[in-house]
Amino acid sequence: MSRKIAIVGAGQSGLPLALSLQARGDEVTLISNRSAVQIAQGKVMSSQCMFNASLEIERRHGLDRWGRLCPPVQGIGLTVPHPAEPGVKLIDWAAPLHDPAQAVDQRLKMPAWMDLFQARGGELRIQEVGVPELEALAASHELTVVSAGKGDITRLFERDSSKSTYDQPQRALALTYVHGMQPMAPYSRVCFNLIPGVGEYFVFPALAPSGPCEIMVFEGVPGGPMDCWGDVSSPAAHLEQSLKLLHTFLPWEAARCRHVELTDTHGTLAGRFAPTVRKPVGYLPSGRQVLAMGDAVCVNDPITGQGSNNATKCFEVYYQAIVQNGNAAFDTGWMQSTFDRYWDYAQHVVRWTNSLLAPPPEHILKLLSVAGQCPPIASAIANNFDHPPRFFPWWTDAQACEHFIETQMKEAA
Repeated sequence: MSRKIAIVGAGQSGLPLALSLQARGDEVTLISNRSAVQIAQGKVMSSQCMFNASLEIERRHGLDRWGRLCPPVQGIGLTVPHPAEPGVKLIDWAAPLHDPAQAVDQRLKMPAWMDLFQARGGELRIQEVGVPELEALAASHELTVVSAGKGDITRLFERDSSKSTYDQPQRALALTYVHGMQPMAPYSRVCFNLIPGVGEYFVFPALAPSGPCEIMVFEGVPGGPMDCWGDVSSPAAHLEQSLKLLHTFLPWEAARCRHVELTDTHGTLAGRFAPTVRKPVGYLPSGRQVLAMGDAVCVNDPITGQGSNNATKCFEVYYQAIVQNGNAAFDTGWMQSTFDRYWDYAQHVVRWTNSLLAPPPEHILKLLSVAGQCPPIASAIANNFDHPPRFFPWWTDAQACEHFIETQMKEAA
């Protein structure tokens, strides 16, 4: 039986859900506050490095159109500068991923998916959605899903204080998309640089509308020297500030950037937000319910690069739940249980991501340091980015961490 479903938000969770439901024969209405052209010509939206499990979901649904064009991310590396010796690395190691990751600029991805949805005969509305529009959608559709993570309608979904560690932004965030960076050898990677008390910088290959590029991501501790984007008034000044930070704190990264230039005048972004988990069911004044998905229900700090991965895995859980629901009603119980299935996975991502926003405990410092001498440990850390539940219990439990280190070092020996 075909179901009539409305999806508000045309991003990394909403669009794949719309396309996958459409492909199975459902009647889908998709609402976006921007057209495909506006998205393509607008500012960059995220850093969106996606690991293999998420890419496999896209492939299964026939949504991967960039696999052969996008430069691969073949590994993950970690560097910690020496606190007392400028230019010296206290920790420095890298490990290959079992399967490559990739990052496709959402200004390429979302317009292409929107065009595909319309080419298949889908109804795409370009409009701002508030409570009155949600009421109309909920009245005319069997299920209304809200995947837009910003705007007034997110207030319909109550912050879940039992699942949300922070109520304030923990980092000042900035993105810089560039051409001309010296590539890493012997394999491409996400280069994580953790600067105690200052923040984090990571950089990796990606695909922009102008071709292969690198995405620079800055995460500044609020009030610190990397919280410095408020007075930046132009794309050129944003790039200048990016390079200044690298020269100050990470000279080895600055050395890769001697010939960089912005991909385009819209290739920068700065802002901040509080990591938040919300309750999944929103109640409209009429008493009708709508279901939150993706960033509307769970948004993490980008420090672990899980945003697009979480959105994709959330879409897959919701899609399977809709399919398995058959002809039954999409009632409150179904909505809550659908989110709970997603939370079985997402809770580990939230816990791991939030842990990296706090000063690291002794066992994590030891773990990260030992990884430089023990390739199996480095490999486990790198490849768990694809499935963060594997970090537990040893990421948060000091005794389990010690046992993990001992076991891995014996195997390596």
